[in-house]
Amino acid sequence: MSRSIKDYVVIGLKGMAMGAADVVPGVSGGTIAFISGIYEELLGSISNVNLKLFKILKTEGVKAAWKQVNGSFLLALFIGIFISIISLAKTIKWLLENEPVLLWSFFFGLVLASIIYIGKQIEKWNVVSILALIVATFLAYYVTTLNPLVSENSSLLFMFLAGAIAICAMILPGISGAFILVLLGAYKPILSAVNDRDLKTVAVVGLGAIIGLLSFSKILKWMFTNYKNITLATLTGFIIGSLNKIWPWKETLTWRTNSHGIEVPLKEQSISPFNFDGDPQLLMSIILALIGFVLILLMEKLAVKKA
Repeated sequence: MSRSIKDYVVIGLKGMAMGAADVVPGVSGGTIAFISGIYEELLGSISNVNLKLFKILKTEGVKAAWKQVNGSFLLALFIGIFISIISLAKTIKWLLENEPVLLWSFFFGLVLASIIYIGKQIEKWNVVSILALIVATFLAYYVTTLNPLVSENSSLLFMFLAGAIAICAMILPGISGAFILVLLGAYKPILSAVNDRDLKTVAVVGLGAIIGLLSFSKILKWMFTNYKNITLATLTGFIIGSLNKIWPWKETLTWRTNSHGIEVPLKEQSISPFNFDGDPQLLMSIILALIGFVLILLMEKLAVKKA
């Protein structure tokens, strides 16, 4: 596939959008990859990193191996993701602490529109597809109701495993890798490592993510090749179920004291904005949700025009 510099800049920007989504515990970078039209190419490119690639590298050289793995695409995308995570980690952390309702409202609109977008890709509905949608919806909803681990483990082995598990979720539309890190008790240690430039911890998490990504992408690619409609129905269900996590108005049921001695929410439940304890910021929330919703529709139209 022949691409211009402009094309790779656009891919980098899509990577930045994926990175920004992955920083937020509740939004999936896989969703952004899907609605921006690069999801299947991403899976295919990653799954090409295998033993055959090393054989090509040995017999045909670096150029052939780079082409086999779609290296320019992956490089542009992952540079965008890396830049976004490094540059936006502090901003996202501040918004989560100071303007959570507005942040979640924007992402709620964005994810709501992505359900329509992905659901439209299903060419044929049948009993199996509908069942996959229902099961995935309930499974994703159940995950959003789980209690995060109170203790925060920062050992390197745990960081490696957390990276491997979370990356599998990150490439699934609707399943937030960052939220999986929250459930594991690894989100704050990793976010702190990024903010503090703890390169050792970041490298260990990255290594775990690479190994998890190479393994899981092959499974997803096989699913898309052989059971595309069922896979799309399942992914749509995952996104529907995840809406509970990103509902802007929450009531805190239990609290915990973090490592800094500050009380923070442990378990929350979604409530009506009219029952919200504080300023629901309803008008601004609706506006931001609409902006997120329209943004996805515009991305869809641009993708159709390009096609």
